[in-house]
Amino acid sequence: MAETITKLPVKTEEKGTASALRPWRPFDSLRREIDQLFDEFDGGVWRWPFRRSLFDIEPFRRSEAVFGATPAVDVTETDKAYEIAAELPGMSDKNVEVKLADGVLTIKGEKQEEKEEKKKDYYLHERSFGSFQRAFQVPDGVDADKIEASFKNGVLTVTLPKSAQAQKTAKKIDVKAA
Repeated sequence: MAETITKLPVKTEEKGTASALRPWRPFDSLRREIDQLFDEFDGGVWRWPFRRSLFDIEPFRRSEAVFGATPAVDVTETDKAYEIAAELPGMSDKNVEVKLADGVLTIKGEKQEEKEEKKKDYYLHERSFGSFQRAFQVPDGVDADKIEASFKNGVLTVTLPKSAQAQKTAKKIDVKAA
């Protein structure tokens, strides 16, 4: 059975746009690391039902409502390109956006689920939604005009091809004893 791969457009924005600016939150990474430490230590006992930490002061943020955290991402490098693979189970290509602005590659996604169950003695209607955003600094030597994104079986793959000059083989330098 042949599987189809959906190609996603990569949008490019000009420098100085307001969407490239993000609020400065210096303690977000520390909070995520501490939350992860408690999750790994005791199986998530320190978490509330909606995956928020007991120590979290901020109100619920929409970005964590469904995923609880940002999706898992693998970044690999070959001789010809860099590749970013993000696991987005249960999502479709229509709910994912890939954007390049000011040397930063941003992957955004939004997931909405609705479940309705009608039985003789009860009625169940549940809704959940949320979004995520991951940003990556694009290394020098990437050909920005040839960046491609594809989505298959819940995995988003973004390929950042290296420019011809960046693909040149490295010269080995012999180390001599002094």
